[in-house]
Amino acid sequence: MNHKAAGALHWIIPDGYIPEKSSGDLTSHESICVLNCSSDDAQLAITIYFEDRDPMEDLFAIVPGRRTKHIRTSLLEKNGASIPVGVPYAIEVRSDIPVIVQYSRLDATQAENALMSVMAYPL
Repeated sequence: MNHKAAGALHWIIPDGYIPEKSSGDLTSHESICVLNCSSDDAQLAITIYFEDRDPMEDLFAIVPGRRTKHIRTSLLEKNGASIPVGVPYAIEVRSDIPVIVQYSRLDATQAENALMSVMAYPL
């Protein structure tokens, strides 16, 4: 059975931020959560936008068919450069086949941890 793709090709996440410090045993982090319902692999192209510098472009990831992938934003890098901590950013995700994108943040900057997940904005 060939599973049909669900979702969209283009997604926007306007609010990204990796805290400089964490408290306790957990580390604050963010993830781009991608679900690929298709039988085919999804080829993702990710762009990170900043307020005061040029974007980080052409960050690539593959989400295998009928799988999910959680992409930690702190692990994205291009030519040895990664997203700096303590700096606001936004994310654009493009895929060659429709996928579903969610954004999750674990804020461990204080003893009372907070977890937030929101759907990205599809275009």
